Order: sequence, then structure tokens, then C-alpha cells
Amino acid sequence: MLKLTPAERSVLRSDAHGLSPIVLIGEAGLTPAVLKEIDLGLDSHGLIKVRVFGDDREARIEMYQTICADLRAAPIQHIGKLLVIYRPKKEAAKERSEKGGKGLREVTIVKPSPSGTKRPSVTKVMVKGNERVTQGGNIKRAKPRQASAKKRSLGNR
Repeated sequence: MLKLTPAERSVLRSDAHGLSPIVLIGEAGLTPAVLKEIDLGLDSHGLIKVRVFGDDREARIEMYQTICADLRAAPIQHIGKLLVIYRPKKEAAKERSEKGGKGLREVTIVKPSPSGTKRPSVTKVMVKGNERVTQGGNIKRAKPRQASAKKRSLGNR
């Protein structure tokens, strides 16, 4: 299980206040499929709520401890039938999304000085997913913006 300080647990408890439960545990209990869903939820969100449908308090406490031990997560709060669980997000998910080609990415542009005797100028620019940097260091759209047939016909008049 992951260990947290009381101050960290308090901050996470307040962050979880507005969350809705993303996993529901029914009468079948804590099955491998439910554990897998909780694991996926922790990977993508980090902090999740789980609702347990069952009146047996000891069974809920046992499930809570099992989830935290098996998934290496930290127990944050157990109120009634709601369980709040935390595990830091994995960094691999962030790297994969940056390589996808969508969104903004940072590009370094190096231009030689005009005279050739001074240092080259280095600038860092944020480029959108549909843009590219030319050999001269200019930013251009990779594909021209598509216009509707209606706008094209109005432009030809």
C-alpha cells in the first residue's frame, strides 16, 4: 500500500469531494474484472471514487484493504458505501499522448546569423498538430484548411 501524510490525505479528500464514482461493485463482489476497471481508473485519473452496493460494513472494509494492497494504492476515505482511492498517474500515458501528433508541441528553431560570424539564434516555438516548421524556420500548415463547397462557390463569383 502507498503511504501518505495526513496533510496529503486531507488535500486529496477535498479534491475527491466533487468526483462521482466511476466503478460500482455489485452483489458479485470484488471480481478480477472489477479490479481491472479500478486499475484502469487509477491509471487515467489518479484519484477515484468506488461505490459498493452491499450492507455488510466488514465486507466493504475488507474490499477496501484488498483493493489498496493489490493495486498498490493509498486509501483516502471510506464513508458509508463510498471508497476513495489514490495512486499517482503513470508517466507512460502522458508520453504516449504527446507522441500522438495532436495538440501543441515545442519545437526548437536554430537560424544562423545573417553575417555568419555571430552565434546562431535559437528560439523555442509551440507548434500545433497540423503545422510544420520549414527549412528556413518558418511555420506553415501541413495541409491547407478545407473550405466547404458552398464557400468555394461563393468565392468564385
